[in-house]
Amino acid sequence: MSDLDLWVIGNCQVSALVDRAGRFVWGCAPRVDGDPLFSSLLGGETPETGYWSVELEDCVSVEQRYERNTPILVSRHTDSAGNAIEVVDFCPYFRRMARPYRPVAFARIVRPVAGRPRIRVRLKPTCGWGGTCGQRIGGTNHIRYQTDAMTLRLTTTAPVGMVHEERAFRLEGTLHFFLGPDESFAGDIAATIDSMLANTAAEWREWVRGLAIPLEWQEVVIRSAISLKLCQHEETGAIVAALTTSVPEHADSQRNWDYRYCWIRDAYYTVQALNRLGALDVLEGYLVYLRNIVDSAKGGHIQPLYGVLGEAVLTERIEETLSGYRGMGPVRVGNQAYEQIQHDAYGQIVLSNTQAFFDQRLFRMSGVEDFEALEKVGERAWENYDQPDAGLWELRTRQSVHTYSSAMCWAACDRLANAAAAIGLTERSALWQERADRIRAHIEEAAWRPDTKRLSATFAGDDLDASVLQLLDLRFLAPDDPRFLDTLAAVEAGLRRGSHMLRYAIEDDFGLPKTAFNVCTFWLIEALHYTGRSEEARALFEEMLLRRTAAGLLSEDIDPESGELWGNYPQTYSLVGMINCAALLSKPWSSIR
Repeated sequence: MSDLDLWVIGNCQVSALVDRAGRFVWGCAPRVDGDPLFSSLLGGETPETGYWSVELEDCVSVEQRYERNTPILVSRHTDSAGNAIEVVDFCPYFRRMARPYRPVAFARIVRPVAGRPRIRVRLKPTCGWGGTCGQRIGGTNHIRYQTDAMTLRLTTTAPVGMVHEERAFRLEGTLHFFLGPDESFAGDIAATIDSMLANTAAEWREWVRGLAIPLEWQEVVIRSAISLKLCQHEETGAIVAALTTSVPEHADSQRNWDYRYCWIRDAYYTVQALNRLGALDVLEGYLVYLRNIVDSAKGGHIQPLYGVLGEAVLTERIEETLSGYRGMGPVRVGNQAYEQIQHDAYGQIVLSNTQAFFDQRLFRMSGVEDFEALEKVGERAWENYDQPDAGLWELRTRQSVHTYSSAMCWAACDRLANAAAAIGLTERSALWQERADRIRAHIEEAAWRPDTKRLSATFAGDDLDASVLQLLDLRFLAPDDPRFLDTLAAVEAGLRRGSHMLRYAIEDDFGLPKTAFNVCTFWLIEALHYTGRSEEARALFEEMLLRRTAAGLLSEDIDPESGELWGNYPQTYSLVGMINCAALLSKPWSSIR
């Protein structure tokens, strides 16, 4: 069993990862990029703090499942004598008094379901990246925990002294736990938490009900969509790349990155996938975030990533107090990539915004003023399409003119032409189309290698990289274009490892990569389908689905030989890949009518 075999709960403000023993092992407060309240995922082999467990004495098995179409987790614990309990974990999420209710809070309901179970509750939060939090009993039914960002209060119907002292006791009836802001809990604790559970389930099921899912692989798509939504910080609309930091890409690799920020690239792929399902609320929230980013840039440089509140400075540091995933440090906070030059961001901003010029379902469609602001981004794409950058894989010590980045700049100009035409700006449309055509001609000349019959990942070299497969999704090349077919053959021969695809197979800043990048395999599946190899694509997709955790999710990377998952979790790229491939490969709904 992988250490990343984790279940996600959350409410688009906070989230927690729950392991197969039912322990909260990762979760930050007061938001996803905050100090980890639950940090044992990065605490080494035998962490003494940083988790929240409800332990059944002499437990021999734990069975887990999500409540249908929700991120509400149910764990059934059974001991050797057949005594059993059920633990329901969720973060409250619903509308209350015409406003979203998504508090910095975690709720647990513990029920006896068989025999005479005895339990022990251990709530051991951390502060200051692995340090001890101060705590004290505050009354007959609550305990306070003082963190650097806020004071949290555990309000419960359980015997407070037994929880505080971590003593075992007989579970005679249902117990309720609410870890949230240090506020008095008005009303009946049990009834209120039960009501929160019902309202949260209803909210999520209503959201799922509005998704336009494919006929096949429905559970895969629904779980991926829910998890993608949990990666959005709804307050601002930002979408983080993953919920964790510093889970290495492979053992002792030092490739430990903090993904709890909003990459313009990753967010583009996320909204693109959810748009295919009709989840317009995520798009609308993200467009608000993007408009603020563009306004702040004032027509200047767009960073590859920002904080969830739009912070531009994300200084990277190492936290020595945590030993790291399986003891494999370092644990990084912040991400130096915010300082990098990555020209593909201009294209992804325009691509994310284009739908708002066409989609009449949106509460707020884009108009001339929005287009004029977006043109400033397009100008940057036009100025930089043939300039070196760090590329989408964020190389730290070298730069090149990357084909993917240049193609994204082309897409920025091409889609601006479409947007201008949609709002009647004929002359502007012609200008941007002319620029797009010039960029296209330059890419076709600079990236094509007639000797090896493939598109290079860089203009100066002859490099194999899975990112060139995205020229198909961008509509830069058609699937029957001989140049794409030759490039696909070259990429497969050089980067495919059995059922998995590497990003590239040359040494980078940290040596030779050892794991496959899951989204690259999904890009391969799409390319196989579009080039007439649909049965092979379906078989490969089914094989990738077998790699998911019990929760139905994927991390960033996978060991091609062992199948073990590595990298931050759950990773938006990987969830996007499952949604896109399911929608592409599924039989149509008309086939059952």
